[in-house]
Amino acid sequence: MRIADVLRAKGDAVATIAAQTSVSGLLQELALHNIGAMVVVSSEGVVGIVSERDVVRQLNEHGAQLLGRPVAEIMTTMVATCTPTDSVDSLSALMTRNRVRHVPVLDNGRLAGIVSIGDVVKTRMEELQAEHEQLQAYISQG
Repeated sequence: MRIADVLRAKGDAVATIAAQTSVSGLLQELALHNIGAMVVVSSEGVVGIVSERDVVRQLNEHGAQLLGRPVAEIMTTMVATCTPTDSVDSLSALMTRNRVRHVPVLDNGRLAGIVSIGDVVKTRMEELQAEHEQLQAYISQG
């Protein structure tokens, strides 16, 4: 299965945020959208990604003063990305290798969606269920 198939099923909406937004503003957006990460964008395109995990780690280090600082100070700038033509298996390997849970999907440099580890697991579970049903049908035709 390809990433394009995952996006077709889940949708291609991506919650984005500007680098100059405060961490407090980021937390409001994460809660509003009930998500764990946001893609940081500028006029040049994707410039980073920031997750709940980034906030927690930086809060531990800097305390509550972090909430007024810009997202740019805590975002990850080396963003692992994929394309719509990549396979779900290759994305799973990328996520494991880079220890990330959210991967923006870029189509010719344009943000086309985002895939989470939950999306990957759901897709794999659906594939396994379909295989199981096919095997059951094959056996019962016997």
